Amino acid sequence: MAKQDYYEILGVPRDASQEEIKKAYRRLARQYHPDVNKEPGAEERFKDINEAYRVLGDPETRSQYDQFGHAAFENGGFGQGFGGFGDFGFGFEDLGDIFADMFFGGSTARRQRRPRKGADIRVSLTIEFDEAAFGVEKHVEVSRTEICAHCHGNQAEPGTPLKTCPDCGGSGQVRSVQRTVFGQIQTSRTCSRCGGEGKVFEMPCKVCQGRGTVQAAKKISVKIPAGIDDGQVVRVGGQGEAGSYGGPYGDLLAVVHVKPHEFFARRGNDIVCEVPISFVQAALGDEIDVPTLEGDVKMRIPEGTQSGRVFRLRGKGITDVRGFGRGDQLVQVNVVTPTKLTPRQKQILREFAKASDESLPNETKSFFGKVKDAFR
Repeated sequence: MAKQDYYEILGVPRDASQEEIKKAYRRLARQYHPDVNKEPGAEERFKDINEAYRVLGDPETRSQYDQFGHAAFENGGFGQGFGGFGDFGFGFEDLGDIFADMFFGGSTARRQRRPRKGADIRVSLTIEFDEAAFGVEKHVEVSRTEICAHCHGNQAEPGTPLKTCPDCGGSGQVRSVQRTVFGQIQTSRTCSRCGGEGKVFEMPCKVCQGRGTVQAAKKISVKIPAGIDDGQVVRVGGQGEAGSYGGPYGDLLAVVHVKPHEFFARRGNDIVCEVPISFVQAALGDEIDVPTLEGDVKMRIPEGTQSGRVFRLRGKGITDVRGFGRGDQLVQVNVVTPTKLTPRQKQILREFAKASDESLPNETKSFFGKVKDAFR
């Protein structure tokens, strides 16, 4: 059987804000909580509500669901089952609010009206190796909820009055009597008509349709510090989703991905590279040009240098992202053996070998030949 759409379960449109999703969840969770609703099917309905909110209540998993549907959480994905009470998926704050509504009257309405910070927005940024080394400023465009500039978040069309909610009488709570094993208990729940505000508007804002927030595209500047490494996160304060009840905006979290360099590799704050040199340069010594992040520099190769030797160029590495100095550049020289020699070059090498008392290839017995001679 196909699973029901999570947005349908919570009764919200697909473009609903995170705050609207949370309000819908809290209202339905109180309505179908097993300790409150004893009707057949209420417990299963409650499980479905919590499963939907576990996905839609988090911007990251909601984005995955919007792209891939229920398939995003199958085969070991997000949905791990919702059978037990501990799997219902709401936090201590939500659980406390539900029971506060049930047994302690209006405390939830006051708690709901506290300013709450908006959700964070996470984006990915890909930068060049050099940009990571020296820092760079990038711009990203995100779609986020913002306080409606027309009604300033009041939800009502400017100039039109707010009136006392007729369902709750302005208290934000609807009270009822519940029968329990301990007798009759007066319970209360957040008013579904006014959402606990105690006020309703006669005419909703024509821009945000009474939501108090709008969806808008925003271009945001992200200053990436020098020395940032692949996978690190840059936080831009106040550039996330709009807060609720006068709360501040959330933050923008930019996850930085650094492209590999064609010549350099990073090792902490040091950079590593390999430079080829000739047999003559290694034997006689030389001064060569070595590329660095800031251009070529001269580096002395002493005579008799062996292949694989590493030289250190101090202060030519990566700036520490915390400001603790700068790393070095490690240069490994590799001696390149010539593969195409002229007859004259071969003759010179033979003369060199004789002058060095080295055996020439055609004058040297194989290893196995030497072993045979040793046993004769």
